[in-house]
Amino acid sequence: MTRHAVSLALALSALVTAGPALADDDWIPPVTDALTMAECGDCHMAFQPGFLPARSWEAMMDGLADHFGDDATIAADKADHIRAYLTANAGDRIRAGMAREYMRWVRADGVPLRITENPAFLDEHDFRPSVWERPEVVTKSNCPACHTAAERGYYEDD
Repeated sequence: MTRHAVSLALALSALVTAGPALADDDWIPPVTDALTMAECGDCHMAFQPGFLPARSWEAMMDGLADHFGDDATIAADKADHIRAYLTANAGDRIRAGMAREYMRWVRADGVPLRITENPAFLDEHDFRPSVWERPEVVTKSNCPACHTAAERGYYEDD
């Protein structure tokens, strides 16, 4: 191997190891699609698609007219784009980081719609009710209240 090839290999190795390890249990690939960030993130954190299987994202996108009590209907072309992004990056497709743990608890025919009802979530978030009642938290789906880097896919205990 030439000196140049060795230098290139070392540089690539450094780049690979500088990012989060895919097996890291506190990391999940973040949302990288601008439209998904804009539309979903308008009302709440744009949740990483790896937390749910593709069939759950399909059901979620089919039910935007009653999205947990709100009408989140958007133009069909935008909905199609977001659906494609979410399903392509769903937990049953990527199986990286935390997605592996979350998918372990989803039945083969299950269509969970709430990340906060997954046993993996419940196991990690077994707190006194007063934690959820704090004004900065309010709801279990407000991940950034406790995990300041949640939108970037990091869920270490902050």
